[in-house]
Amino acid sequence: MKLFEFEAKNILRKYGIAIPRGRVATNQDEAETIAREIGRPVVLKSQVLVSGRGKAGGILFADDAAEARRIASKLIGSTIKGSVVDSLLVEEKLDILRQFYASITVDRQARRYVVLVSSSGGVDIEEVALTAPDKVLRHWIDPEVGFAEGVAEKVVRQLSDVEKGDISRFASVTATLGKVAMEYDAELVELNPLAKTSTGELVAADARMIIDDNALFRHPEFEGRSRQRVEDTPREAEARRYNLSYVDLSGDIGVIGNGAGLVMATMDLVHHFGGRAANFLDIGGGAQTETIKRGLVLVMSKPEVRAVLVNILGGITRCDVVAEGIVQGLAEGDVKKPIAVRMMGTNEEEGAEILRRAGVNVYPDMETAAREVLHL
Repeated sequence: MKLFEFEAKNILRKYGIAIPRGRVATNQDEAETIAREIGRPVVLKSQVLVSGRGKAGGILFADDAAEARRIASKLIGSTIKGSVVDSLLVEEKLDILRQFYASITVDRQARRYVVLVSSSGGVDIEEVALTAPDKVLRHWIDPEVGFAEGVAEKVVRQLSDVEKGDISRFASVTATLGKVAMEYDAELVELNPLAKTSTGELVAADARMIIDDNALFRHPEFEGRSRQRVEDTPREAEARRYNLSYVDLSGDIGVIGNGAGLVMATMDLVHHFGGRAANFLDIGGGAQTETIKRGLVLVMSKPEVRAVLVNILGGITRCDVVAEGIVQGLAEGDVKKPIAVRMMGTNEEEGAEILRRAGVNVYPDMETAAREVLHL
């Protein structure tokens, strides 16, 4: 789950990280009022869940309240990289002397958090890593040791161009990010830039935060929040509403299975026999009839899909329940596509009989089913 910038900053403020003065505006009147309260030049930042909004015209500056009102009327209701702007974060314009970068993210290969710090903030960290790799330092957090401020200071000291007076403040902010990431189950907490102002203070000028969807049950404050992502296709967004693990692909064979590994193996078999998967859909373990029905209807609704391959290895997932879901999906779906099914495991004979009575092709092994779905 991606958080809006203002949400991420509100969390950071609770942990003692400085953020600019400002509030969220949903119309031009509010933007004008906030700018007048601040009493100095402001920045109006479109609250959209996409990166690169500044380059796309989603961040603009105003010298006074009247100009803030004019800019707000232009930005609110506009579209930034496919996302409609419903609100703006109106903040004081900082007097920035220097820009740093700090983030905590998940290194899935190392299976632990990694800290990234740089003395070159304000630009894409990927660009810095390519052009000046020595300016990006990485530190992998040992979960048994943690990331205390002392450890953070040792990391920051390795940046040769950070002034001595900034090291402890930079380290303190970075260590706090580690605490935020752990306590909020974050996949990413990023400050870019972490700005040094004319007063010497380090302020989170911009912030991004992504929380692991699987940990949302531990964070009731986000209950009811849409999990839709900007990059979702319409079918991916629909699948997310039903808690289905679905990804659109470019082929024409629909693929449904239970378990990510089995689904990927099924996709490989389709490719091996000369086809291409149109999607990835994992119904998960123990899926009930309604889940299977929704998944099948979703896959068949994709215009590019010419046939559907269902591959089930029944353990806690019962084959007869899957069969009932397939039959219901065929009955309720507006679009019908040929289906090949391979199922093995719990109640497989009962499931196969249900499908045969409905005229659905059932095959004894996944290789045969993958080969035959192309003929269908």
